[in-house]
Amino acid sequence: MKIKHAALWCTDIEVSREFYISYFNATSTAKVVDPNSGFQSYFLIFDNDVRVELMFKPTIQPRLGRVEDEHIGFAHLSFQLANQNEVDALVEQLKSDGYRIISHPRRSKEGIYSSTILDADDNRIEIIG
Repeated sequence: MKIKHAALWCTDIEVSREFYISYFNATSTAKVVDPNSGFQSYFLIFDNDVRVELMFKPTIQPRLGRVEDEHIGFAHLSFQLANQNEVDALVEQLKSDGYRIISHPRRSKEGIYSSTILDADDNRIEIIG
């Protein structure tokens, strides 16, 4: 058994799509639209056929509370880069492009080099190298 895909509700599906294409080399399927419900989605495909579905529907409400706070539900997406230098470079690019850095690059007690940022919808993105 394998996980087929993960899905994220988005406030602006086009902004989210561009984020993952630009920074994480995703490719995208064509948009699916249900004119009756307003539902829209894209599937993003990453290396090794990993898929994330970006979804929008006008009736979905944003989560409450501070975006920095962890909450029940989606925790984070994790992307592994080749090395520490690539992590540093991507985090600096994201920072200069206006994305929020939740935890700056650092090495954990377990020896994992990582950083956490927020995407356009304040979803946590973990970048490890």
